[in-house]
Amino acid sequence: MDIVTAQEMYERDRVAVETAGLEGNILMENAGRAVTYDFLPHLSSADKIVVLIGAGNNGGDGFVIARTLLNLGYNVEAWQVVPDAKIKGDAQVHKRIFQASGHPIEPLMNLEDLKASLSRADVCIDAMLGIGAKGRLKEPLAEIVRYCNQLSMLRLSVDIPTGVPADEGIDEFDGFSAHYTSVIEAPKMSAFLQHTQPFYGDWSVVEIGIPKQMIPDAGRRTWEMDDLKRTFPGRGDHSHKGTHGKGLIAGGSRLMPGSVAMAARAALRSGAGLVAVATEEEAVPSISPFVQEATFVKREYGGQVPSLSDYDGVALGMGIGREEPEEKLVGQFVRQCDSPLLVDADGLYLLKGLLDELSAREAPAVLTPHPGEFSHLTGVPIKEVLQSPFSYTREFARRYGVYLILKGPSTIITSPDGEQRVDHSGNSGLAKGGSGDVLSGILLAMMMQNDNLMDALSNGCLIHGHTADLLVQDGHSKVDLLASDVIEGLSRTFRALSSSSIS
Repeated sequence: MDIVTAQEMYERDRVAVETAGLEGNILMENAGRAVTYDFLPHLSSADKIVVLIGAGNNGGDGFVIARTLLNLGYNVEAWQVVPDAKIKGDAQVHKRIFQASGHPIEPLMNLEDLKASLSRADVCIDAMLGIGAKGRLKEPLAEIVRYCNQLSMLRLSVDIPTGVPADEGIDEFDGFSAHYTSVIEAPKMSAFLQHTQPFYGDWSVVEIGIPKQMIPDAGRRTWEMDDLKRTFPGRGDHSHKGTHGKGLIAGGSRLMPGSVAMAARAALRSGAGLVAVATEEEAVPSISPFVQEATFVKREYGGQVPSLSDYDGVALGMGIGREEPEEKLVGQFVRQCDSPLLVDADGLYLLKGLLDELSAREAPAVLTPHPGEFSHLTGVPIKEVLQSPFSYTREFARRYGVYLILKGPSTIITSPDGEQRVDHSGNSGLAKGGSGDVLSGILLAMMMQNDNLMDALSNGCLIHGHTADLLVQDGHSKVDLLASDVIEGLSRTFRALSSSSIS
């Protein structure tokens, strides 16, 4: 699915109307009916439903939804929360149809009357304000939203919760807190931002008939299980360990052996043919029992690793430390490694002064920061990173010619040419030490087995998050889930992939 800004969504509507010849009121009918049927599994015949209808396309959708629900026999009150003069164009067409169908509209004359109705409702459908919201809501919408958010009724939103901005970069707003949102045609940026996504609740996307082949490419999309199945590399019956990549993982230390151990084990569990670990000699006895299939490359404290050209992929940085000798080591990897290089954890901290050298590399470089690490690399405050992650990561990836994976509840994968994909799998059970190390190991294995690096990275992120979701669905809670559990759970994900039954 594409991910769009408000302006890109307006452009899609324009193309549908002006180029394809679809009339706006037909698109509105399509949208309202699609959303209605998306809402039905959340409703019961005994529910008292209040539909809050505003201006613009969102309000027009609200008239269609209210009419469709009434036709289906539901108990519905339709409240128009804006003056008549604001109901124009296609929304006015559907208001007339609603009235001509014999259905009454409750005008907002007294806010207390609306509150009384809402207090008796089981369900509230929010069709007050669509993708044009910027900044704080004006009254009476602000008071309506505050009141609705206090009630225990089920709250459903049409396309986007009222007051929530569609785009990134806005942090001051008043948002309707939905339990579920039926998104029209394409998810908006704010569905993937840490400070706006909670207002959506659960969500899914409905299609309304806009011709896909005629719309411009947004350069942003979600990465879903169908994409993983389509691009996942096969494993030939006559393949051997060299076929699936020889990888090097450089990291770990005497006091932090677990990080590199988990990365190595995750890489092997994810199909890597051979994995070597370059770490301090004192750390080897702690690591080897956990990952018996790996070999070890001697690394003196602060020393370099020879023969980097022997490897098909290299992962660097987890648990390596942040002192001057390690900074020199990271510089040697950046300059000498002529295969794909992934940098994570401590390696990212040490990379800040090497970004220009990184951009001069011919072989691909992959950086996997969380927002704090990205803030350190760029000097951009974490709050600003979280508010505008699409823009900042695209700018960084293009400037330095790197693949960038900004980790979070919605992980953004960006290529050097600015293509962006979002993996929104996973759960809060991954919010523990070691999860990033496991992801790095999976990514290394994927990098060595797929010719398309962007597909490899997208698949690695999704495999990581999907495995965590499977484990929480069956046997684990988000509280007890450990990074090592995810490693052992990979077999379930890959088994399903092999049988093409993953869901």
